[in-house]
Amino acid sequence: MDEQNFFDTTEIFKDLNPEQQEAVNCIDGALLIMAGAGSGKTRVLTCRIANLIAQGILPWNILAITFTNKAANEMKHRAENLIGEPARNVWLSTFHAFCAKILRREIEITGKFDRNFAIFNAGDTKSLVKQCVAELNLGESVFQNVHLKISDFKNNLIDVEHCREAISYENPARQRNIQEIYKLYQKKLQENNALDFDDLIFMMVKIFKDYPDVLAKYQERFQYISIDEYQDTNVAQYVLTKLLAAKYKNLCVVGDADQSIYGWRGADMRNILNFERDYPGARVIKLEQNYRSTKTILNAANAVIQNNIDRKPKNLWTQNERGGKIIFLSCDDDRLEAANVAREIRRLVEQENFLYNDIALLYRTNAQSRLFEERFMQEGIPYIIIGGLKFYDRKEIKDIVAYLHVIANPRDDLHLRRIINVPARGLGLTNVARLADFAASQGLSIFEVVADGKLLAQVDGLNQRFCAGVKKFAAMMMSFSESARSYTVDKLIELVLNESGYIEMLRQGTEDGKRDGQSREENLGEFIGSAKEFVEINPNAPLEEFLNHVALITDIDTIDEKEARVKLMTVHAAKGLEFPVVFVVGMEEELFPHINALYDEDDLEEERRACYVALTRAKKKLYLTAATRRMFFGQMKSQEVSRFVEEIPDAFIDCLGKRVKPVNQKSSSPKSAYRPPTAYRAAQMTAPAKKASPPVNYQVGDIVNHKLWGAGTVMAVNNKTITISFANPERGVKVLSLKAAPINKL
Repeated sequence: MDEQNFFDTTEIFKDLNPEQQEAVNCIDGALLIMAGAGSGKTRVLTCRIANLIAQGILPWNILAITFTNKAANEMKHRAENLIGEPARNVWLSTFHAFCAKILRREIEITGKFDRNFAIFNAGDTKSLVKQCVAELNLGESVFQNVHLKISDFKNNLIDVEHCREAISYENPARQRNIQEIYKLYQKKLQENNALDFDDLIFMMVKIFKDYPDVLAKYQERFQYISIDEYQDTNVAQYVLTKLLAAKYKNLCVVGDADQSIYGWRGADMRNILNFERDYPGARVIKLEQNYRSTKTILNAANAVIQNNIDRKPKNLWTQNERGGKIIFLSCDDDRLEAANVAREIRRLVEQENFLYNDIALLYRTNAQSRLFEERFMQEGIPYIIIGGLKFYDRKEIKDIVAYLHVIANPRDDLHLRRIINVPARGLGLTNVARLADFAASQGLSIFEVVADGKLLAQVDGLNQRFCAGVKKFAAMMMSFSESARSYTVDKLIELVLNESGYIEMLRQGTEDGKRDGQSREENLGEFIGSAKEFVEINPNAPLEEFLNHVALITDIDTIDEKEARVKLMTVHAAKGLEFPVVFVVGMEEELFPHINALYDEDDLEEERRACYVALTRAKKKLYLTAATRRMFFGQMKSQEVSRFVEEIPDAFIDCLGKRVKPVNQKSSSPKSAYRPPTAYRAAQMTAPAKKASPPVNYQVGDIVNHKLWGAGTVMAVNNKTITISFANPERGVKVLSLKAAPINKL
């Protein structure tokens, strides 16, 4: 490293506390920054990047990974303000965006994909898996969760050849089915020249392992690496990071084990807990000063999280004002809960001068939003649901994005089949299926067949009208591909909308008799606007880069924090956000903590971490609410107050309603606070002899009844867990504790 300073570092270190300064000034070697909630970690990361450049490190040798595009853009903007134009050359992005960019350059080395590959989103993935299940003549029940299983495989770097070992607890037929689906799914991805979201990291790791020269090139390129939210990394992300950092070992990771709440989707908290084992001699710096919340909110959150055992202790504190007590409101039922929350929100706006966009309402499950939505509409309270129907999941947007995918990558059969008859061109599903079957038999894409008159003539069963229509479609798409070479993305979208007849279809209301064409046309106008913004920021970017951008957008990236509406979202969606006022609703046993977590100590600790995250989103005011009765599947159920509410000391909370006496805060183990689920608590207490009863021998195919969720079919069973497909579609397939689940064989 060149010792010479090229920049004045005064602004970089201005207003940083001593621990933050130490972290920013730590340049070489491995560094673990344990950053508590609201401790200014984004600022520290940004200032550290600026300081690296100030110390003479070339910006293109710096890689910084965050978990949202929004955070990446914010960090890049802050770094430019500190250090100027050199900061623009830092690689700052999400894991998936980083891998997509590298794969565009390197993937052709595999001989299986070209650099114009499509990125399939979650909806595309489910559609393709469903095709595979149908082709293999497997039942619909197999499809229900196999796409999630494939995602788990890839996040754990398990390929098709080794996946059966990973599902050894399943019955042999189930093993074969999943492996066959996974194999066919991968084959279809390759035929479509497409990667799914999980493939971006999976494939990047594979290339780095299989082609050492490629890895060496990027190890040399990225000599200084920073990873944000390290506690949320999964196996694939962990291995990718370790490979890239192996040569120089200048790796800075930032995170907080107390905010690890994504174990259910593969995140492994051990990655941060074991960092010092992976990098002996690593420096550890704790950021314990909170700049976000009041003393009361912070002390309450600390009191809750201290009940977890599996954590690195820290003493989070703040110089902020003490603030008012947390308000806990216990309501007679869930409708009164919604009414009281709405009334208090209106009071905050009208009497305390808060704005609607200052307020967030957090819940554990999406289903809880309905009553609040209904009440807010009645009261005229403006709101927006974060994580509802996403803008890019709307049909009209998906249709036009599909056009763009085929323009960029004609081998993309999945997206071609979506738009080949949209707008209607008389190209029926039966004939399109014949085309697809013929193309597959020849090892070709559908577009290769429709674009070649001789090949098209070889397809049996196609009439003259269909052939004429499909040739016209192929000519139009080739014209679009030609235009894409000179048109900006926004202009290309306008061309597609007009020349394809899509806009005309909306205006005439001819698609399936739908009459909402005006609002859908407005959505497309918004889409063109977003494309124009992309072009302004990336003037020379090709179409493929815009499609990368669209594929990698998350819910948080689309939040307009200044929009005057109350934000409704799950606790998990709120990670990384903060609000002056927060309502955490449904603070009840079996809801938060969730019933599925009550059978396992690790799951219960993750639920407590989720509660900690929820509490620490609040800056000034925090409300917790619960209902003593709540409607579940048409039946009113009695509810108990969440143990997490009970873990808050009296000094920090005002209870407007019944609250059980707090648990002993001096307890060394959360087991002292353990209470089994209410649905079968009485049975356990009055009939302890059941523990000595011989275990029920469940078999695949057995019909069972769950005391809360009703009837279901056993899909798999081992000595610890049982997998049940419930008849209730809202429950789907669940993996439960065989010992503790409240089920009986019918």
